[in-house]
Amino acid sequence: MGWSIPIQRAARIAGEGGVIAYPTEGVYGLGCRPDDDEAIARLLTIKKRDPALGLVLIAADAEQLQHWIQLPAGMHIPESSLEHPQTWVVPASSSVPLLIRGNHTTVAARITVHPVAARLCRATRSALVSTSANISGRRPARNVHVLRRTFGHLVDCIVPGPCGPASGPSEIRDLLSGATLRPAG
Repeated sequence: MGWSIPIQRAARIAGEGGVIAYPTEGVYGLGCRPDDDEAIARLLTIKKRDPALGLVLIAADAEQLQHWIQLPAGMHIPESSLEHPQTWVVPASSSVPLLIRGNHTTVAARITVHPVAARLCRATRSALVSTSANISGRRPARNVHVLRRTFGHLVDCIVPGPCGPASGPSEIRDLLSGATLRPAG
C-alpha cells in the first residue's frame, strides 16, 4: 500500500473502492469516489475526522458536479485558481451521502485546476471526495515525505506530483451569500 503510481492506475484503484492520496492546489489530498460509502467511511477513519463536519468534492469541470449539487437557475461554481483556490458551499442534491454532507444540507465543492487533481478526476470520470491529507487537528501534508510517512501504509496509492503553489488549504465560501467560511491557508 502507499506506493506512487500513474494517474490511470490510481483512477482504477479509486473506482474499485480505494482511498488515494494526490497533490492539490495547496496541500496533498486524500480522496475516493463519492458514490462509495465504504471508501468514504474508511477515509474518515484514516483521517480521524468527525463525519458530522462533512467533506469536499473536487471536479475537473462543472459537469462532474451536476449529480451532487442543486444550484439555483443561472448560478454556477466559479473555476478555482492555482494560487488562490476557492471551495464553494452550495445546496446539495439528494444524491449526496450523509457521510459527505455531514450535518448540513449543503456540500463543499471545488472545480480544481491543479493539473494532477484535474487529470485524476477526468480519469475516474467522476468528482472525487477530497480532504486535506492530515490527521484531524494537525497540519496538512505539503511535503511528499510527510505524506508517505503519515499515510503511505493507510492509503491504497499515492499519485506523484508537487502540491501548490497555494500556501495551504483552499478558502471556503458560501456561493449563495458570498460569505467567507474559512480563509485560505
